[in-house]
Amino acid sequence: MIETERLLLRPPEPRDFEPLHAMWSDPEVMRDLGPVKTTAHSRATIARHLGYGPSHGIGFHAVERREDGAVIGFCGLKPGAPDTPIADELEIGWMFARACWGKGYAREAAAAWLDWAWRHRAEPRVVAITAACNLPSQALMARLGMRWLVDFEHPVQPQGHRLRPSVAFAIDRP
Repeated sequence: MIETERLLLRPPEPRDFEPLHAMWSDPEVMRDLGPVKTTAHSRATIARHLGYGPSHGIGFHAVERREDGAVIGFCGLKPGAPDTPIADELEIGWMFARACWGKGYAREAAAAWLDWAWRHRAEPRVVAITAACNLPSQALMARLGMRWLVDFEHPVQPQGHRLRPSVAFAIDRP
């Protein structure tokens, strides 16, 4: 578990499914991230991230607001996606409920994960990717001190899809 002033970052538990699925099934939250998830896809996403723990010592965690215990996001580290410029690198990512946008929670959670990575991992840098149209995520990457690395076409998106043009950012170990 990682603790910040306002947040607890912890592996997802069964009680977290509903708030996480609510985010993944919200078309506005998913607009620049990918398709809205079904219940089965949400369960598979949680299982995949829990699977990174035993094999890699990482994974995305539920982001719990300390003041009321509400699960408001999903943030963490994972191996970079195959067939992308960040394959097998240490990738950071985040997703937050729409009601929590603009309140600094994503920056607080991501900064805590970066601090954790520098203390517990040996990688020379941490990377992030997003769709080129996802300007809020790119702005957060810049606020975290990440720099643009490369533009690329994300292979999971079909030709012509608005999410296919993508960008990668990186931050070097301090």
